Amino acid sequence: MSYTIKINGQRRVVDVDADTPLLWAVRDVLGMPGTKFGCGMGLCGACTVHLDGAAVRSCITPVESADGQSVTTIEAVGSTHVGRAVQKAWLQLDVVQCGYCQSGQIMSATALLSSNPRPTEEDIRTGMAGNICRCGTYVRIQQAVEQAAKSIASSQKGA
Repeated sequence: MSYTIKINGQRRVVDVDADTPLLWAVRDVLGMPGTKFGCGMGLCGACTVHLDGAAVRSCITPVESADGQSVTTIEAVGSTHVGRAVQKAWLQLDVVQCGYCQSGQIMSATALLSSNPRPTEEDIRTGMAGNICRCGTYVRIQQAVEQAAKSIASSQKGA
């Protein structure tokens, strides 16, 4: 069956079974490898994408639930002000170690800061809790989210 998804701003049609995970439509059908396969059970967050702005685990999201909706992947998250601030903070603080989980981490951080631009430490811990990093870069991830929030706040003051 065919499903139309607005992915990274472009309408794309994917012809897959209804229960095909969105992850496989993104990676295998549409050729966007930035979204990673981790646990396959929605537990690690490596596969996080935005579905109409909300962070979802694409490995457990059937493609039929994305039909007619907007999906943003790591390939396009930098096209938003918040996504750019998050990516910049990630680079400035050298967050990445092995890097495998980082696309999911950045997608979750961007969703968090889009809905809550002034998060507390607890908000950040809670918002990022579903993303696992086997390298243990949690301190730098926390710092990067805080730095991105400060950057976004200062840019809004200047606007």
